[in-house]
Amino acid sequence: MPTESGSCSTARQAKQKRKSHSLSIRRTNSSEQERTGLPRDMLEGQDLLFLQDSKLPSSVRSTLLELFGQIEREFENLYIENLELRREIETLNDRLAAEGQAIDGAELSKGQLKTKASHSTSQLSQKLKTTYKASTSKIVSSFKTTTSRAVCQLVKEYIGHRDGIWDVSVARTQPVVLGTASADHTALLWSIETGRSLAKYTGHVGSVNSIKFHPSEQLALTASGDQTAHVWRYAVQLPTPQPAADTSQLCGEDEVECSDKDEPDADADASSDCPTIRAPLTSLKSHQGVVIAADWLVGGKQAVTASWDRTANLYDVETSELVHSLTGHDQELTHCCTHPTQRLVVTSSRDTTFRLWDFRDPSIHSVNVFQGHTDTVTSAVFTVGDNVVSGSDDRTVKVWDLKNMRSPIATIRTDSAINRINVCVGQKIIALPHDNRQVRLFDMSGVRLARLPRSSRQGHRRMVCGSAWSEDHPVCNLFTCGFDRQAIGWNINIPALLQEK
Repeated sequence: MPTESGSCSTARQAKQKRKSHSLSIRRTNSSEQERTGLPRDMLEGQDLLFLQDSKLPSSVRSTLLELFGQIEREFENLYIENLELRREIETLNDRLAAEGQAIDGAELSKGQLKTKASHSTSQLSQKLKTTYKASTSKIVSSFKTTTSRAVCQLVKEYIGHRDGIWDVSVARTQPVVLGTASADHTALLWSIETGRSLAKYTGHVGSVNSIKFHPSEQLALTASGDQTAHVWRYAVQLPTPQPAADTSQLCGEDEVECSDKDEPDADADASSDCPTIRAPLTSLKSHQGVVIAADWLVGGKQAVTASWDRTANLYDVETSELVHSLTGHDQELTHCCTHPTQRLVVTSSRDTTFRLWDFRDPSIHSVNVFQGHTDTVTSAVFTVGDNVVSGSDDRTVKVWDLKNMRSPIATIRTDSAINRINVCVGQKIIALPHDNRQVRLFDMSGVRLARLPRSSRQGHRRMVCGSAWSEDHPVCNLFTCGFDRQAIGWNINIPALLQEK
């Protein structure tokens, strides 16, 4: 009997010990009853029943209960911290959004802006700002607002193509017209002032990938997916211009993103009424693949083409004779460009390089390879002096000095792949058309000057493929084109003070 009484006493002590552990665990989780909706005594009863059925030694059960209690406390603390973190994120987003809208609307004075900018935030909010620096950079950049801001005015939309527009160019002779090359197998010439199509070229049987105007004659050079480049003559008469609507807007980084609405209807401004040019003066044939780009050499007597067959060809335009075949790229070419005053050619390729070809000495031509990108070089163009600017699918633009090819003198990093760039020679401004429908402007040192406005009412609604400057034109000095089947003419005014920063 003493043995039985001892066993009963031991059992009662073990039961009380297990119960005390169970109660201890439930006291540490104050929200357990709230989360389950069950009375506390029912929860404790469930634990006691579990412990009675367990065949583990009491010491092991005690250790497990203690560990489970610690785990439960940690999860509870983590859950509470997560709730607090979410509240902080919502508060921070609301405050930043409110301040960003106020700054966009220019409704705050400079003193009020300083007051809002100087509001202290909690340590957690500061960590959130650091963590989400990339996503909030647009809002943070708005605090750098100055009185000298670039003004970007959408002047005219050129609608008439039935497929995406790959390239845009401006004539260098009178009358000054706009040219576009489209995947719909046509090239169109436009009146810059009225937005009306003046002529249509239909000589290609493939996508028209690029268009360039002769430096001194009314000739156009187009490259096509039909493996040829065509030289064709045009004669147009400009219509009477009409006043354009005022759609001026400050360039910035905080415009409202537009939704993907339907592209412009080509029939709204049909090109079928304009004269059609059906045959070229000269057809340049020798490539075994898509001709992706073509350009005139200085003087206009020769032309260079770039192809997916990994070669670039130099032709005599008058005779259509192949003068040089430029080989060396390891993959398809993406672009070619000529120097405005010297016999220099630069070709870009999917092999992540671009090459400089020197034809200044008729007896021999040299080549230099530029390496610095990590993805396809989509274009490389000459600027004034001895600089070349290259853009790439690696989301960077690099400025190079031809006298020092080892490394770029400036690098611009962006958030989207870059297509055919163009440089305003007079103001030294680079226009960057992006895959993400944006167009940004930078100076030669890599400082961002502006972003063209995009909203539900204006701007491109698909990938922006190309850009072209026309510095001396009184109406539009920048043109962009994209796969929303339209080209857009802009008037860009960048204060000298902003360019000096």
